[in-house]
Amino acid sequence: MTNPEPGKDPRPPTVPTGIPLLDAIPGAIAPTTNEVLIITGRSGAGRSGAARALEDLDWYVVDNLPPAMLLALVGMMSPGGGTGIHRLAVVVDVRSRAFFTDLSATLDDLQKAGILYRILYLEADESTLVRRYESNRRPHPLQGSGTVIDGIRAEEALLAPLRTRADEIIDTTTMTVHDLSRHIRDVVAGEAERPLQLTVESFGFKYGLPLDADDVLDVRFLKNPYWVGELRHLTGRDKPVADYVLDQPGARAFAQGYADLLAPMLQGYLAELKPYVTIAVGCTGGKHRSVAMTELIAEHLRTSGFSVRVLHRDLGRE
Repeated sequence: MTNPEPGKDPRPPTVPTGIPLLDAIPGAIAPTTNEVLIITGRSGAGRSGAARALEDLDWYVVDNLPPAMLLALVGMMSPGGGTGIHRLAVVVDVRSRAFFTDLSATLDDLQKAGILYRILYLEADESTLVRRYESNRRPHPLQGSGTVIDGIRAEEALLAPLRTRADEIIDTTTMTVHDLSRHIRDVVAGEAERPLQLTVESFGFKYGLPLDADDVLDVRFLKNPYWVGELRHLTGRDKPVADYVLDQPGARAFAQGYADLLAPMLQGYLAELKPYVTIAVGCTGGKHRSVAMTELIAEHLRTSGFSVRVLHRDLGRE
């Protein structure tokens, strides 16, 4: 064996460095500001409803995940402030059968890794759970050859240790589906003030009504610039056309009044968990009158504090 040259490592590493997957320590997860929510609780208490509410709030939701896979899933979340998944909700319950017994150990592993998580536990009284199972005619996952009540009580005993670890317990006995969604939005996800996503869209009746319109306004009562030769080739976004449409008697007052009429309705939509609203404004071809009125109505709504997106569906179709 030859002597190594002075200053050189006699046993240099044989594995290349600088490759993230090779440099990473297996099982190590760097603590981040990502949000992890574990949804569990009694079957029939509304876990699926809670998951749907979070999904509507742009959380990444995984239903019926075996607990042993939770650590790996959390490790796949986006680090720091990059794009990707930063809010993860996982539904874990007794449907995972024997895998469910791994949950306590998995939660301990998350704590050791410095991963912040919350446990949301849903429950309802026994009679309510029985009624819900009878209404959907499905067996309880733990009833086996017994009754629904047998399954409910077996599950309650199995979940008792997990209930003591819960950060929030929600009793859905008297809640409707909408009540639960509202509670998830306001309390759990902290999005009580989520803004309304409002779209004001012009269209032409001859091309059909917008399928997603929540409210339709017909402005064909206004004189049509189409019949004015020097305006025909222009659109409602051009000042000569806008002036022609909006300077007609009562046109501006009508746009202001309509925006004022919409305001309480839009707040009601938001309270009823409908954050996406489309207002459609139509004329014959969707080129002149509806375009000018859409722009003005949107301007009034912005003045009232709403965030508004403007679309002109049929502009350019002629």
